[in-house]
Amino acid sequence: MVHMVEIGQKKAVSRLARASGFIRLKEETIRRIEAKDVPKGDVFAVAQTAAIMAVKRTTELIPLTHPIPITGVDVDLKIEDKGIRVEVEVRSTGQTGVEMEALAGVTGALLTVWDMVKGLEKDESGQYPNTCIEEIRVLKKVKS
Repeated sequence: MVHMVEIGQKKAVSRLARASGFIRLKEETIRRIEAKDVPKGDVFAVAQTAAIMAVKRTTELIPLTHPIPITGVDVDLKIEDKGIRVEVEVRSTGQTGVEMEALAGVTGALLTVWDMVKGLEKDESGQYPNTCIEEIRVLKKVKS
């Protein structure tokens, strides 16, 4: 049996969740992102926008999540040694947590990075031998 958990009896409180993930990329791709020399445009700006859109659409993507009022979203992308780390923090005042929204935001941003650089990441046979999305996790969950 499938059902959505009843949250009507829960008191609305402030909630926060932070999630992160990583995309492994070639050194040359990272250099091109830093130089804003990617054919599809500014990777960070588009990935940040995608993260916010994914947060707002979580309930459309994950069937048993509740539609909740999002009061704020922060998206941070950082270039690291072997790729890009994405962190998304989501805030709400409501009856259920926002960790799924934070995870959706991270995933949306990471997939967008991949889409924007896929032409740079392919090898001569059209494959992605090094590109990898990994380490997606909830870093923090607060209810107050």
